Amino acid sequence: MLDDSCVIAVVKSPRDYQAYRISPHDSNRLAIVFDPAIANFSMTFCVEIFDIGGKTPPNRHQMAIEMFFVLKGQGIAICDGKEEPIQAGDSLLVPPTGIHEVRNTGSERLYALCFMVPNEDFAELIRSGVPVELDDEDMAVLQRTPIPKLSHV
Repeated sequence: MLDDSCVIAVVKSPRDYQAYRISPHDSNRLAIVFDPAIANFSMTFCVEIFDIGGKTPPNRHQMAIEMFFVLKGQGIAICDGKEEPIQAGDSLLVPPTGIHEVRNTGSERLYALCFMVPNEDFAELIRSGVPVELDDEDMAVLQRTPIPKLSHV
């Protein structure tokens, strides 16, 4: 007997992501990968792209936990006044009610995976913004190919 709770997998490529600036003059963009409308769960998963000098405005969530994983670039994560440098490979977990922001302090774009659980209207906020396109640089970061294995001599 099949389990009725099983969800059919949803597969997307970066060409399928919908990207937005929450406000027209924001210096960061969010590309939605999965959200409640797609996954039918109260979570949002997106790629956040910070222009050089870009940042999020200070914000907080009442119930949601937000996690960032830095794919490329470097910056500063601030939570409740505490600053930590971040770079590719670093993770940041923001607890509910923590006032936080992320700033790109590097000389190139900063790319981070961003997860929010529960959604707490995050996806709806993103989708209410200004639609934007992912450019060639964004696609190159998001469509990385595996590093070839080195042969032992």
